[in-house]
Amino acid sequence: MYRKILVPIDLAHTDKMPKTLSTAIDIAKHYSSTLCYVSVTSSAPSSAAHSPEELAEKLSAFAKEQGLAHGIDTDSKVISTPDTAVELDDRLLEAIKDTGADLVIMASHTPGIADKLHILRSNGANIVKHSDISVFIVR
Repeated sequence: MYRKILVPIDLAHTDKMPKTLSTAIDIAKHYSSTLCYVSVTSSAPSSAAHSPEELAEKLSAFAKEQGLAHGIDTDSKVISTPDTAVELDDRLLEAIKDTGADLVIMASHTPGIADKLHILRSNGANIVKHSDISVFIVR
């Protein structure tokens, strides 16, 4: 049913998304799908890596490790953009098309007061609204 599953990931926060990663692995195993881990980054150093190139190496290693540990096919893609806060959703939508993904599995932030005041916007909701494929949001 699903051939390629896109999983947006921030390597600095994998400890906060074990349920999302487990869900993606479980569905990939069930459908013999390839998991494609995607990170969107700027050229500025971050807690995950000093450059987009270093992040690409780390994400590739993470994908290979996950593949070996769970017996699944994996891939990775790093997308560099000047402003991740503004362009994250657009870059993820492009990644869906570029990778040929037919399912997205992504983490949701825990709702809080900022959501009730409409200060924060939902990346997951934007991907659902603007994508032609199924999106599984894990909380």
